[in-house]
This record gives sequence, C-alpha cells and structure tokens, in this order.
Amino acid sequence: MDTIKKIGIFSKPKPDISRKVLLELTTWLQERNYETLMAPDTAGIIDESSSLKKEEIPSKADLIIVLGGDGTLLSVARLTQPFDVPILAVNLGSLGFLTEVALPELYSTLEQVLRGESGIERRMLLNTFLKRDGQVIRNDYALNDVVINKKAARIVNLEAHVNGQYMTSYRADGLIISTPTGSTAYSLSAGGPIIHPSMNALLLSPICPFTLTNRPIVIPNQSTLQVQLTTETEEEVQVTLDGQTGYPMRRDDVLEVKQGPTPVSLIQAKGKNYYQILRRKLHWGRPADDPKSES
Repeated sequence: MDTIKKIGIFSKPKPDISRKVLLELTTWLQERNYETLMAPDTAGIIDESSSLKKEEIPSKADLIIVLGGDGTLLSVARLTQPFDVPILAVNLGSLGFLTEVALPELYSTLEQVLRGESGIERRMLLNTFLKRDGQVIRNDYALNDVVINKKAARIVNLEAHVNGQYMTSYRADGLIISTPTGSTAYSLSAGGPIIHPSMNALLLSPICPFTLTNRPIVIPNQSTLQVQLTTETEEEVQVTLDGQTGYPMRRDDVLEVKQGPTPVSLIQAKGKNYYQILRRKLHWGRPADDPKSES
C-alpha cells in the first residue's frame, strides 16, 4: 500500500453512535498529521463544514474509512470508480458480511493499516449499461447486485444472451444478477448459491420463475450478459443497483452487464476470515447455546 496522507471518511448518521465515534476518529487522525476528507453530510455530524462533494473524495484520498453497515459501504464502493483506493469498513451495528471490523477493533486495525501490515481483498464490481434504441443512456456500477423486476407483483418477460449467444428466456417476478460478494444478499434468498468473494463470476438468479427448470446459473466473469425486456405491455419495470438506487426500464430496452474495469479494494482485518463471517451470520456449525460456540 502506498504512503497514506489523506484519509476520506464516510459515516452513517446514527446520532447515538456516529457523533462520538467520528469525533474521536478525526481527532486521533489529525493528532497524527493525517488530513481528513469528509463530505458535508459526514462533517455535519460533528458540526464541521465541508465543500467537498462525495464523488470527489475517492480521487483525493489514499484511504477511505466507512463507518456504518453494509448499506453504507455499498454506496461508497460505487463512488470509488474508477479509483483503486482501499476501504476500511467499520461496523456501527450488527455484524455485516462486508463491514467486518467491529468498533472495539477500529484503532488496532487502523494502526496495522497505517503501518502497511494489512491485507487487501479485491472484489469485482458489475458495470451496467442500459441501452435504448442502440444507444447507451445509463452507465452504472454495483458491488452486490443488479435486479430487474416489476413494481407490481406481476411476471416480467426477459430474454438473456451471453456473449451474443441466446441462453434462455425468463418469465419470472424478476432477475437478480450478482457478484460473488452479492451471492449472500438477495440472490441467496432467491435460492442462489454462496460463492466465495475472491472468485470472479456473474451469478444469475431468477425470482420465482414461472418455469421451475429456470435455475440459478454461474457464468464466467469475462462474459458480457445482455438482458432484453420483452414484456408486451408498457408496464413499470425497474432496474435496482445494490438495493439502493435505480431507474425505469422500457419494453425492448437492453441491460448489458459485465465485470467492472476496477475492483473494490477492501482491507482485511487480521484474525478474521470469510468462513468465520458465514458461520456467525448464517448460524452454521455449533448450536447457539453451545458454550464453545463463537461469540
């Protein structure tokens, strides 16, 4: 990791926690001569002002610290494109799949990061292009998943091509296109497999398919997926990125999805691993009342 001088901070506004944590963190960093970069919403938590836009911080920072949960991290991860800036995710609430550093571990982990002793795990992103009449009208990124579905509880008709080759047509409540990171999110609820996040692949999981043989499928990360909306009537269909932001999709629109050019770099906390997170989050292994069970 290169020399760290400027540190961007993004915080979820949790009045009962974030003000105290953010104030202590900025003081700790500034006492050690690190420059802190915050957008107005984060700076306002500790009654400071800032003229920086959120989108500007990843291009200026050598390290980003995210205080919040998985949702906060997902929104920041999309902002980092195309800048390969490492992210230290600190959980302010319950254990998340992505924000694996707990508050009591913040400063010990941060000291390791600043000494250059921490590892980095690179997570693939999805790069999406919405095409209408052959023209790209939107270009977006997602770390977890992209979902196509109807606002009403109605079946949506979709036609999927991989590298220009017809694969299948879906009649379903919708379609989830996820990364390995997102395999433990909405896709898991739809019956998709868990894929280790260090792998690079695209996972397609239909939501309640009309044809029961339409099962989740994993395709290579070098693939370009094209999904065309073939619904006959002009009904409201939406594309949602990481469950946070979205836009409408019209009949005959094509959503092209492929691996993003720059991965997201997440700092790994020492002493933790993905399987440990799975055991805790999904309650695998020993019963919860077993005294030998992990805390």
